[in-house]
Amino acid sequence: MGVRKNIAVAASAEASRDRQYIKSLARGFEVLRAFRSEDRGISNAELARRTGLPKPTLSRLTFTLLSLGYLHLDEETGRYSLHPHVLKLGYPVLSQLSIRELARPLMQELADKVRGAVVLGVRDGLSIIIVERARHRTMATWPLDIGVARDIATTAIGRAYIVALKPDDRAELLERVRADDPGRWREIERGIDTSLQSYAEKGYTVSAGDWVPEFSAVGVPLILKDGTILPLNCGIYSNRVDAEKLKDMGERLVNLVAELSQIHGDNPTGQ
Repeated sequence: MGVRKNIAVAASAEASRDRQYIKSLARGFEVLRAFRSEDRGISNAELARRTGLPKPTLSRLTFTLLSLGYLHLDEETGRYSLHPHVLKLGYPVLSQLSIRELARPLMQELADKVRGAVVLGVRDGLSIIIVERARHRTMATWPLDIGVARDIATTAIGRAYIVALKPDDRAELLERVRADDPGRWREIERGIDTSLQSYAEKGYTVSAGDWVPEFSAVGVPLILKDGTILPLNCGIYSNRVDAEKLKDMGERLVNLVAELSQIHGDNPTGQ
């Protein structure tokens, strides 16, 4: 690891001497790289410490990145976090991820069987970003497409992520959800409690028109070996579904995740 870092530093130093090297652009990427998965927001001072950039320079960079939509600023705390738009920079790389390649045919098969849509997501703050999707030809207006962000607390795919968290991590996330939307917290909490019970009893979460009345869905988490949680969602128009149909969709999605886990070498329950 140290050798790689030294090579990277040497390459960066050599590149910086090239006339075509744009220092301000390089510094912008330094700021983005300074964020870590465990961060819950970073101040300008902490970003300056991590990057080694002068505070005035850092302030200009964060302002620019905020204006471009790559950072989010919590005005109460003055802390920055990465905005889901950052993910768009990695879409060409995401297209090469083996888990997506393995999941795609299974997702399409399920979408065709239930005449619905199946999506795979990753968490970004209080959102789930869709990174893969498959849909039946009759689901042309289904709103979940690659790059779309959806609320983590009120959707089946978001709740599928929440139920897979360890208790301490879940409590921390739910506190952020409560602080973000205190007016709807009781309603949101009831939905999450229902999802926890459903997941414990059936292995999947349900959102029957909770997000948008026209759409109903079930969600199941895939837990990779490194602990990464990738939630999957199988949805359909509400006028096509009843309790029995949702049950069938949920069981099929559980089986899909189990098959995907076996192929990829992961445990769907994380246990």
